[in-house]
Amino acid sequence: MEIRQPSWPVQAIRYGVLIVLAVIFLVPIVFIAFTALKSRSDLLTSPFYALPEKFQWGNFAKAWNQGKMGMYMKNTALISVIKVPLGILVEALAAFALTRLNFKWSNAMFAFFLIGMMIPMQATLVPLNIFLNKTHLVSTYPGIILIYIGFGIPFGILILRGFFRTIPKEIDEAALIDGCGDIGKFFRVILPLSMPAIATLVILDFMATWNEFLLAQIFITKDSMRTITTGLLSFRGEHSTDYTLMNAGVLLSIIPILVVYLLFQKYFVSGLTGSVKG
Repeated sequence: MEIRQPSWPVQAIRYGVLIVLAVIFLVPIVFIAFTALKSRSDLLTSPFYALPEKFQWGNFAKAWNQGKMGMYMKNTALISVIKVPLGILVEALAAFALTRLNFKWSNAMFAFFLIGMMIPMQATLVPLNIFLNKTHLVSTYPGIILIYIGFGIPFGILILRGFFRTIPKEIDEAALIDGCGDIGKFFRVILPLSMPAIATLVILDFMATWNEFLLAQIFITKDSMRTITTGLLSFRGEHSTDYTLMNAGVLLSIIPILVVYLLFQKYFVSGLTGSVKG
């Protein structure tokens, strides 16, 4: 069947809207870059939207060394590298059970998981603080990773369950004939077919973990273990804030997110739409 292309006015409107949205999202990044490349005196005497009089490329080196950005980025990378795959594995196992294993109350259990998305993070701070103190997990990597996994489970199950349901049940029967049990079917069939959804979760989960601030600020008290978002506060003094170095640090912290997105972006759209090629 021949697919009709939209007329040129429709295409012009679409591209116009996309260009406007791109400008809206890029303008703040441009202003951050201008601030990061200014000297402190230039920042105080010129408008925030003005180009730097002299580009201060050394601000990035100062932010890296004086602000201990390397240490903070290493801590955040360690947490993200452990949390993201471990959390997605837990979410995938739960979504597999909800969609491929026939048991009573599966829909009720799915609704129970979704309740976790409705609970404000702030409402959990007191019980989490009590739990981590009693288990001696405050300012430890296992403690913060465990909390991050718990908060990510509802959304991960929502995405993966929707994708798993698009995989034909005939594939399960073929895997059963070939001698695959439930574990073999999960690792050999469902996971390989679900790479678009998993790649989507990798991007979203990595971004959420990398940018998380509130929980890291409260439950990580050792400076040597701080994450990148809390580490940026080191540029704030008692009486003033070095905005040039802080914005340079912000730009440095964006680089890993861009790398992860570029690695997995080709799967992003298909993962969100939940489609499996036959």
